[in-house]
Amino acid sequence: MEYLTTIGLEVHVQLRTASKMFCSCPHRYGAPPNSQTCPVCLGYPGVLPVPNRQAIEWTMLTGLMLGCRIARYSKFDRKSYFYPDMPKNYQISQYDLPLCEGGYVEVDLENGDTKKVGITRIHLEEDVAKSTHHSTTSAIDFNRAGTPLMEIVTEPDIAGPEEAYAFLTSLKQILTFGGVSDCNMEQGNIRCDANISIRPVGQDGLGVKTEIKNMNTFSGAQRALAYEVERQKEILNSGGRIEQETRRWDDVSGTTELMRSKEDAHDYRYFPDPDLMPMVVDEAWISRLTAEMPELPRTRKARFERQYGISPYDAGVLTADPELALFYEAAAAGSADAKAAANLVSNLLLHALAEAGMEIGSSPVRPEHITSLVNLVAEGTISSQIAKDVFAVVFETGRGPEEIVRERGLVQVQDTDQIRTWVRSVIEENPGPAADFRAGREKAIGRLVGAVMKASRGKANPQLVNEVLREELTRGGV
Repeated sequence: MEYLTTIGLEVHVQLRTASKMFCSCPHRYGAPPNSQTCPVCLGYPGVLPVPNRQAIEWTMLTGLMLGCRIARYSKFDRKSYFYPDMPKNYQISQYDLPLCEGGYVEVDLENGDTKKVGITRIHLEEDVAKSTHHSTTSAIDFNRAGTPLMEIVTEPDIAGPEEAYAFLTSLKQILTFGGVSDCNMEQGNIRCDANISIRPVGQDGLGVKTEIKNMNTFSGAQRALAYEVERQKEILNSGGRIEQETRRWDDVSGTTELMRSKEDAHDYRYFPDPDLMPMVVDEAWISRLTAEMPELPRTRKARFERQYGISPYDAGVLTADPELALFYEAAAAGSADAKAAANLVSNLLLHALAEAGMEIGSSPVRPEHITSLVNLVAEGTISSQIAKDVFAVVFETGRGPEEIVRERGLVQVQDTDQIRTWVRSVIEENPGPAADFRAGREKAIGRLVGAVMKASRGKANPQLVNEVLREELTRGGV
């Protein structure tokens, strides 16, 4: 039987504020366990929470970037549940009046089409503590408790694991371009739960959904959803019934496991938090945040293609990360060839950074180095091959390309007489390719050009080499 898959995601995003959601404690990743706590985030009796204005503004900014409606009136609620990682035995969250509603994220599908995945709501809450489970005991680090956590809930618009991955990738780009979160999955800055159901083709209404938790990477989410689709198919094909339940993803075994039967909203006993005043948002506040909106990834990608004349692929690579996009723009601004700058950044630089395990922010090659290399090639001072060698030295030392070229005597040879000497020597040493070219086999000249470049140690101007070779071969050579 053929089935249709329906997925809705709940994406939890830690905001990169300096302090926690309702107290002044810092939240720095890697701090000693339980060193970033106070009576407020530990839930001591009699304490009063104070909302973090920056977290509220960044949640609204996220809503604006995703085309959401910003609520003019919103409030915080208490969500009651009892678990060791929740120090107050309730979580301050938002229930019926979230900060943002509606909106969408546009994603690229594998077939080349685009799709808009609807956003149901974005609400703001506090994160819970981090539990570490050992064989017989569990340890809890309350440093994370109270961290501002934005939850982005999608409509059930996602039709498969691949679309879920594309959505998460697109959302992460928007959030990092907006500067609201680092979205570092290793540090738990972005996590997601998923509601998934399948139903036979032709059936009206959705199937019974299960919720999957503990998905800490985008690839893990894709694998978990793919596994769950197959698990549910097996149950239905064997005549069984899907139960509404919460399951956890085990990345090691590659399976989902039952955690508990699914709770409904009334199980959490939501009610307005009596210690926090409602939030009233006026037009002036929204107008200011709208003016602060950054250029979003899709807009910047289209501009790069148009302004710099680069391919859609290169534009996509260069706008995948905001720091990389700024790096490229700085390099292209003063270069004679924006396409050549794009090639250097997307090919040589990203490859070198990946091999060194470095991020663009710590690159020893700076934008001005890329500009200099491009211009040295465009002026004919060095060849494109020499540029690659110089780049390697720049990456290793952080020194400027012009200094390296001058110091190592790498200036390209433009002297026709000197090039002709190399050419005649190569033709004499390679009679086979020379005869092939004279017989009309055009590709044979490539071997001869390579031999001349090798003889000149890469210093000969390739264009002049090609011209002189053709002259010598056409008139008989030596």
